[in-house]
Amino acid sequence: MIYVILGAGAAGITAAKTIRQNDKDSAVVMISTDEYVHSRCMLHKYISGERDENTLNFVPDNFFEEQNIYWIKGKKAEQIDTKEQNVILDDESKIHYDKLLIATGADSFIPPVGDFRTAGNVFGLRNLSDAQAIKKTGENAEHILVIGAGLVGLDAAYGFLEKKRRVTVVEMADRILPLQLDACAGSEYQKLFEKAGCRFLLGRKAVKTISDEHGRITTVVLDDNTEIPCDLIIVAAGVRPAVACTNGSGIPAERSITVDEYMQTGIPNVYAAGDVTGLAGIWPNAMKQGTVAGSNMCGIKQQYLDRYCMKNTINFFGLTTLSLGRGVAEDGDEVVVWEDRKCYKRAIIRDGKLDSILLQGDISYSGIYQYLIKNQIELGDKKERIFELSFADYYGTLQDGQYDYQVN
Repeated sequence: MIYVILGAGAAGITAAKTIRQNDKDSAVVMISTDEYVHSRCMLHKYISGERDENTLNFVPDNFFEEQNIYWIKGKKAEQIDTKEQNVILDDESKIHYDKLLIATGADSFIPPVGDFRTAGNVFGLRNLSDAQAIKKTGENAEHILVIGAGLVGLDAAYGFLEKKRRVTVVEMADRILPLQLDACAGSEYQKLFEKAGCRFLLGRKAVKTISDEHGRITTVVLDDNTEIPCDLIIVAAGVRPAVACTNGSGIPAERSITVDEYMQTGIPNVYAAGDVTGLAGIWPNAMKQGTVAGSNMCGIKQQYLDRYCMKNTINFFGLTTLSLGRGVAEDGDEVVVWEDRKCYKRAIIRDGKLDSILLQGDISYSGIYQYLIKNQIELGDKKERIFELSFADYYGTLQDGQYDYQVN
């Protein structure tokens, strides 16, 4: 048996470990454009100089040797021949597979604004190669412009604030972290960033650029005609699943690769996991998808059941926030808020069940909320003390084994 894994991120690495745990003897081949295993959650620390290529690694130094995994690094999968079961690389070499996992992640989306897609000082921030280019260009850059105030954008801003650079963040929404937090929780981070010297322009978007004779953007013009001088631009305005290798393969992939609950693509012996599936672009979910895919590739049936339990942990300037669930209130939902000087909590209750919760400041004892959301437990009269619940309130249910739950 030959297992081939495309991508050395959280999903790919976890799948490789899972396969090796269940199959000690078969060949496991990992192919990646990356030359270093790295946590993309830590790329801002590379930009700030807190970490280097080696300290971004999230696996032991001898991982590939110890797990007997053959790693083809610095190579791109250009095409997949699902009939002959071969992966064709950018050097035209072919790698045969019996079971294939596509875990190629996602790429930054650079919008077609002015010279954004051609200028030499515009970058996304998704992979180590992006961070390396940003760091090199940023050595002589004083004015940093970040497009997008989501997690990636704020990571980039934070990295340059650590280096005492002038940072401006432009965001189309009326608040920062619009997909992760509500206005109240987001405003606490905005205050901390502004205190560190960051400038925010909210409710604005870039519409035009001015470049010099070297093809570098020197000024970005916003929709209200505000002009922002800049030496370096980081675009964090969204990502697109990296599905180019599936073109012509028959693998169902429009914007992302379609998979079932077993992470199967619908093409025999081909699986997908992580950001490339479009299911949930966060680290814990990618790892769980990798585990499920790896198990099923080995013939051990396992389902991915966490499609709706989104989980984000945010920590800037020592302020920690945990967001669980979809986080968006709909008509008929009950929104419960509690706050004091040190903590902010917000719960969304839908049809008598906890749909989402946001905890800022104190996030201890949060496992109970993941349990409630994942298993869609009826709250009943416990709804009145939603922020005081613990596993003790559900001891009988847990003992009965009615619900599947693993405390993380």
